[in-house]
Formats: sequence, structure tokens, C-alpha cells
Amino acid sequence: MAIEAELLSVAKLEGDSEEAKVPVVDPRNSLNDLTGKEWLPETKSFFYQKGLGSKHPHAQIERLHPAPYSFQDIARLILFFTKNGELVLDPFGGVGSTAKACALNNRICTSIELSPEWHDLSIKRLETEVEADSSLNHTFINADCIPTLKAFDDAIFDFVVTSPPYWAILNKKADHKVKKGRVSQNLATNYSNSDKDLGNIEKYEDFLDTLVYDVFKECGRVLREKKYMCIVVSDFRNKSEFISFHSDLIQKLSHIEVGGDCKLTLQGVKILVQNHKGLLPYGYPFAYVENIHHQYILIFRKTRKGK
Repeated sequence: MAIEAELLSVAKLEGDSEEAKVPVVDPRNSLNDLTGKEWLPETKSFFYQKGLGSKHPHAQIERLHPAPYSFQDIARLILFFTKNGELVLDPFGGVGSTAKACALNNRICTSIELSPEWHDLSIKRLETEVEADSSLNHTFINADCIPTLKAFDDAIFDFVVTSPPYWAILNKKADHKVKKGRVSQNLATNYSNSDKDLGNIEKYEDFLDTLVYDVFKECGRVLREKKYMCIVVSDFRNKSEFISFHSDLIQKLSHIEVGGDCKLTLQGVKILVQNHKGLLPYGYPFAYVENIHHQYILIFRKTRKGK
């Protein structure tokens, strides 16, 4: 009722004068710098993926990576779950989409990336797509995120946002139209060949346990109390089996203890709609095989146990 009253009051004031249209952030809002009118649309359970387009000059570094996500989509999450100047962690930094979103919105990013190639490109991306020396305002770590996270102090970050490997799907030899297109353009089709790369773990169960207990549990530990972690994932197929990756993560992460008498609690699941993707005739004309045109954003919060 409080926010409804606030929005009605703002609407009334906006009709009264130009001066009243100046955005006002509620002084009780310790989460972000949004007004009530800006806050409300961001609570929808979906939004449409937004990108620059493959021909845009600032999309050329991003497209070198086999599975980038849009800095514009990540910026929406950063703007909702942080305030100006706060600290953001991405344990799977890739080519710096999170870092770029932070740089453009005055947040400070710590990006961990295993691959030297993607690590170097993420720094180059900020230098060329944001401004010279902008990468110096952020921390880029070229290392395995598992021992790196364990070396961090407790409760030092205001927000964690990332998109982890979707197991070994990038290592499949036949990956239909997209992979064939990347091969023809001499672009990378997997993250790396390192045995430390989670995408190279052979068994799905081992991959899931490593991701949950060695990565995301540690992310929860280094997150400040009452702050949020967003994980961008997609379900996928392994041969004939449909793997509900997002629900497997939820089952393992929900209420997991992360130290300091705290746990991770699921706050919501947002759908990131990929309406631009083309359709492929999977299964036709014999069986239903889904064209997966969305991702899930799993939203967890670090809370006290017993609450």
C-alpha cells in the first residue's frame, strides 16, 4: 500500500507543476537509486533481451566470445540491485559485459576470468568501448575463480551477477547452425581447453556440485548481508535429455548456508526473453524438441538463518 500511495502521490504532483516532475528517491531506499516509478517496472517477472546488434562497432569484441551476454541486460540488474559507487563481483567475467555495465553506470567491478584471451579482451573492451584508462577503475583477475574466491574476505561485495558455463554444451561437436556459423568465421566455439574450466567437467552431477559448493556458496560468503546475487542461466539438451539447469541450481542453492549465520534465499525467477533468435526445425516431423528462446535470472538474497 505504501508504494501505491507513493506512486499515486507522484502522479498527482506531476500533473500540478513542472517542478514536481523532478525524480525523488525515497530516503528509505537502501537498495538502489531508483524512484518509485522507476522501481515498479523492474519487478516484472520478465524482460526482453536487448543488444547492440552484431554489426555495431561496439559489438565486435563481444561476439568473439562463444557465449556473451548483453551489457545492457546486466546494467538493468546492476541499476536495480546496487547504489552508485557500490562493488559488483562477476566470478565468470568473460569478455567484460559486467565490467562494461559497471563502468557506464558508476559501479566498481571485480571480474574473475580463467582464460587469458577473454581476460585481455575484457580490458581492451573497456578501453575501446567506454574510454581510455576506464579499466583502471576496476579489478580484472586472470585466474581460476575457485581458489580466488576462497582468498577473499567475508562480506565485501554489494552485488554478485554472472552467467556460468552451461556444463559442456559448447564442447559438442555438432551444434547446428550457430556453431557452424562460428566455425566458418574462425570464431571460438568453447570457453577454453583448461582442465580448470567448469565447462570441461565430464559428468553433469560433478559440474553442478562444483558450481554450487565451490563457486556460488563462496559468492554468498563474500556478499554483504541483505544483498543480492543474480545468476543468468538457460536450460539445455544433452543428447535426447532435456536438462532443467535452472531448477537444479535452485534446488541446490536455496537455503544453502554461506557462513556468518547467513543463507541464500530465492527471491524470484525472472525470464529473459530472446525473441530475436531464429527457429530451427529440431525434431521435425517426428518429435517435439524445443527451441529455447529465453534465459532465467535466478535472484537470491543473503539473509539471516531463521528469518
